Amino acid sequence: MDLDKRHPPAPYEGGEGCLTTLVRIPVRIVVLVLVLPVRMLWDLLVAGGRLLDRVMLRPLGRALRWFHDQVLTPVGKALARLAVAVLVWPWVGLWRYVVVPVVRYGVVVPLVWLHRAVLTPVGHGLRWVYAELLVPAVTALATLLLVWPAVGVWRYLLRPLGIAGAWLVTTLLVRPVVWVYRRVLAPVGREIVTAVGVAWRIAGSISRAVGRGLAWLAWHLVGAPVAWAYRTVCTPVGRFLRDVAWAPVKRAALEAGRTARDALASARATLRAARRDAWRALVGSPQVTDARELEGSAARTLGRTTTVPSAAPAPEISLLADKTAERG
Repeated sequence: MDLDKRHPPAPYEGGEGCLTTLVRIPVRIVVLVLVLPVRMLWDLLVAGGRLLDRVMLRPLGRALRWFHDQVLTPVGKALARLAVAVLVWPWVGLWRYVVVPVVRYGVVVPLVWLHRAVLTPVGHGLRWVYAELLVPAVTALATLLLVWPAVGVWRYLLRPLGIAGAWLVTTLLVRPVVWVYRRVLAPVGREIVTAVGVAWRIAGSISRAVGRGLAWLAWHLVGAPVAWAYRTVCTPVGRFLRDVAWAPVKRAALEAGRTARDALASARATLRAARRDAWRALVGSPQVTDARELEGSAARTLGRTTTVPSAAPAPEISLLADKTAERG
């Protein structure tokens, strides 16, 4: 019987047989017991990984990116430019202006001439000998000594033996294996896969329930007492300290600062007045020039002896002299 003429078997559709019913429930129970710790460990690792990513990995990544962008990249560019200027360009010049001309005119040009004038004609002659003499002779000899005997051995010996051996292997090995796979292994495997999926979902529900219970217990044992202590104890105490202790201290500090600023301003004014008096004592009061007298009052002043009958008498202390002293 020829193997090429046989049709492939139809796909197997599983049913609800006695073997399926007997295997399903024990397999699911065993798989649930085995999968539950793995699922709880998996959820714990996922939560820890998210916490580690949020607390440490993201800030570390931002710091490394800033260090790379602000430090490593400029330093690397500067070092690359320096390396190119110091190491690359001298070799480029040596290659361009020394090695290339020497190789071109000392090696390439003679080799091109040798190839064009000597090797090309010799190669054409050898190609003609190969194509016109050797290939037909070798082809005829190989056909006579190898191809025809091999074709006869395959057609009259190996092909009949191969067909008989394939039929024996199919009958004694392939068909029993296919029957065992269809009737035994496939139902058991499908039930195991289904049991693993169901157990994984049930383990996830149990793990989430355990997590919610732990969260509820942690809130009622730690979070709720801390929140109650913050609202009922820390907040009133903080407000009391703010109103009773911090506010008077702040007002006293402001008053002390204001007093210190006033004292410093008064000391600076006193220092300036003392310096001005000392300067006057050393160099004397400045004299009013004639030009300033022309711009001054028409009445008699300390620097002039003439009076104007119709003008009111000027004060004995000249305001212009006081301004000039203040400028000095």
